[in-house]
Order: sequence, then structure tokens, then C-alpha cells
Amino acid sequence: MRRAMSPTMNIEPGGGTTLLPLLRLLQLASPSLPVGAYAYSQGLESAINEGWVTDAATTKEWCGDLLAFGHSYWDVPIFIRLHASWRLSDHGAVCHWSELLLAGRETSELQQEEYNLGKALLRVMEPLGLTAAIGTLMPPRPPFLALFAAAAHQFGIAARPACSAYLWAWAESQVMAATKLIPLGQNAAQKILFELAIDIESAVRAGAHLTDDELGMSAPGLAIASALHETQYTRLFRS
Repeated sequence: MRRAMSPTMNIEPGGGTTLLPLLRLLQLASPSLPVGAYAYSQGLESAINEGWVTDAATTKEWCGDLLAFGHSYWDVPIFIRLHASWRLSDHGAVCHWSELLLAGRETSELQQEEYNLGKALLRVMEPLGLTAAIGTLMPPRPPFLALFAAAAHQFGIAARPACSAYLWAWAESQVMAATKLIPLGQNAAQKILFELAIDIESAVRAGAHLTDDELGMSAPGLAIASALHETQYTRLFRS
């Protein structure tokens, strides 16, 4: 009996075509997407080296604070605006929000990471046919977040779930870095991600409602850690 081929096994009564945006979302958020995000710790390596992050609890605190006080006031609202800018084909708005985003990347390493991941994602998007429609809209050096929003729009993914996927990919990279550096066990890492999912949901919900005047990055610990990392003697990660 070939149960895998049975029509009664469909997830949705209508056949399942509505699942395509979800599958595209999973593709974007996958750690296997070859953009090289695994090479960056965003200052976490220095935070561990300095003894600020030492175990599972402090890893969760570090990531949770960045979501609450950094991403929710910066990456999330800018992502929402970039997604709308791509949808409206507004070149000026895409450039404006991309430049503002980069102004909030406070160290050379954080800016280079944004550029490098952006270039890598662009190479992924090109053979998929995702760049033709947005080519004339792109800023000269598009940041990763802007291209992630562009890919989400081209995939037909709404802004909030796309932003949630962006933050999930970030959180997974951070926890993977902590797993290698502290080190953490697999169960501890999964527990952190399980808890961070709640913080991601809160960050997206809060950031989506901010006005332009309420935007602002406030993560001095991240900036200090990233700056320290630029001259750290031995390191595993590029940032």
C-alpha cells in the first residue's frame, strides 16, 4: 500500500499550493543557504573572550537583550520599510533605508559583514531569477537585510513572517557560535533557541508598530565587543 501517494495524505484539503510561501521562507531562513553567515559571531566571540558570556543562561541573555533593545528598534522596523519599498518599486526609499541601516552598524566588522552577506545573497538570488525585477531599484552596495527583504517580496512572503525568519537565522547563527566557543551542548543550544523564539515574536510585534521618529539602535555592548574583536589576537570568526 503506497500511503505516500494517497490523496488523503495532503496537508491541506485544497492540495497544498498555499504552502509554497512557507517553503520559500524555510529556504531563506535555512542555515544551509550559502551566504557564509556561519563565519560571523557579531562580537559574541569577544563577549565570550572577555567573560561577559559564559554559559547557556548568559548566551540567552545576550541574544535576548539584542533582540529587545537592538533589533526591535532597528532591524525590524527598517526591514518592514524595505519590504514595502521593494513592493512599491521605490528606489529612493530602498536607498534611504539601506543607508540608514548601515549607519547603525557601528564598527567596521559589522558593516563589512552586512556587505559581504549581501553580496553572497545576491549570488544566490541571480540564478533563481530574483534580481531582474529589482535590479534598477538596488542601491550601489545593497546590505544583506535589504536583499533578504527583496527576496522575501519576490517569493511572495509577507513582511512580518519574513522578518521573523531573518531574526531566526540570526539567532541560530549566534547560538551556533556560542555552541562552538563556550562550548554548549546540543540540548542547551536547542533550549536557548526555543526560548528565543518568544523574544523574536515580541521583537517583530514591537518593531512593526514604530514610527520613523522612534527608530534607534541602542546596543553599546555589541559595539564594544565588535570593536574589541577587530584586534583580538586569536579568533575563530570574522566578526
